[in-house]
Formats: sequence, C-alpha cells, structure tokens
Amino acid sequence: MKFKNTTLGKNITIIALLLFVFSLSGCGAVNTLVKKRNLDVQTKMSETVFLEPSKPSDRVIFISIKNTSDKKLTIKAPILSALTESGFKVTKDPSKAKYMLQANVLQCKKMDLRSAENVLNAGFGGAAVGIAAASATGSRSGRSAAGAGLFGAMAGIVGDALVDDTLYAMITDLQIRERPQKGEKIEQFTNTNASQGTSTQMSQKVSGGNANWKTYRTRIMSTANKANLKFEEAKTELENGLIRSVSGIFSE
Repeated sequence: MKFKNTTLGKNITIIALLLFVFSLSGCGAVNTLVKKRNLDVQTKMSETVFLEPSKPSDRVIFISIKNTSDKKLTIKAPILSALTESGFKVTKDPSKAKYMLQANVLQCKKMDLRSAENVLNAGFGGAAVGIAAASATGSRSGRSAAGAGLFGAMAGIVGDALVDDTLYAMITDLQIRERPQKGEKIEQFTNTNASQGTSTQMSQKVSGGNANWKTYRTRIMSTANKANLKFEEAKTELENGLIRSVSGIFSE
C-alpha cells in the first residue's frame, strides 16, 4: 500500500505541475489552440484570367500538369474530370487544341503567412522561396516570460512546443494559352535570360510575327491553417482548392 500511495502521490504532483506549467505559459498557446481548432483553407490567384467565350465544338483542350514539389499529390485526374464535366474535350495533340493548360506545383510546405503572401504577390515565375513557419505563440509567450521569470520562460517553451500555429502553402504556376479569335493577330515579343552554370548567361530575344496563341499567366496559392496541423490532414483540401481554382477559369 505504501508503494501505491507513493505512486498516486507522484501522479498527483505531476498533474499539478503540468497545470501550473500551462497557467504560466500565458494565453498564447491556449488562444492558438482554441482559435485555430478548425481547419481554414483559402485559395488565391495573383492575376485574374479572362478567356473568350467559345462554342461547344471549340472547347478542346490540351493539358500538361507537373508536380516538382516534394509532396505526392493527386491533381491531374480531378482537373481533367472537372473540365470534362464542363463540356471540354481533352486532346493529346496540341495542334488540335483551342486551349492549352500548363501547370506546375512548385512547393507544398510549411510557411508563415507573410512569406506565403510574398510568394503569391511575386506572380508567375517569381521567387518561390518562403521562410519556414515560426510558432505564432512563441513571440507572445516570450514577452510574458520577461515578467514571469526563468520558470515562466521554461513553461512558455513547453506550452509552445505542445501548440503550434501551422500553415501549409501550396504554390502553383499556371500558364493558359488560347487560340486567337477570327481576325485577331497576336504579335509576340519575348525576352529570355537563361543562366548556365555559375557565371554564364544566355540572352534570347524573339520578336515580330504572328503568334499561334494568346498567353495568360498567373500563380495560385492554396493555404491550410490549423493548430498542430499535419500535412496529411491538409492535403485533400489543398488539392481541392487548386482544382476548383483551375477549373473555375474555364467555367462559363
């Protein structure tokens, strides 16, 4: 009985210490856990794309979707399905297509919100480097720790370790091409700077002539935010956000 009573006493002490730790960790971790208890998913585009209305027989599209992120995603088949339901016929021959959809998922990773917004605002082809996410509760607990002393600071660290304000961002560059309308003439002017190695640059300029396509470019960012969010929990919603955004461009 003495052993059992000792064990019970130790358990009660541990529970009391944990409660004390959480009380000293400040409101930051608790507020994050409460406010971010539900998954929040948003999808934004850097530029709006407007396509010309087309008759049903012209709704033929060539699709090329790449994923160069480090996450395994399921996006191509659902996009094909959504466009087919909207009346598009998918072709593997670009010369027979009225529209061409090219997309590449660049990143799918943890970020802080400011970095994610900067990546979106950089637009198509812009820098896609984001800062690793920092716990939003950390700064608040750090400030409160100054008045609570060393033990309070340690308690804040423990609280922040248990509660993380997590945001995953999926960044996709999108290029859409559309055949010119009857009578339209599109002149093409392209400047390209391609780096080779560490010190060599190749410059290329294409100008004049009639282009076969009108080209639109935009960047799509889908974000998922929740306390202690794991990627597998966010994956499907991030994919759905991208699928809705891409298919929405072609809807009428």
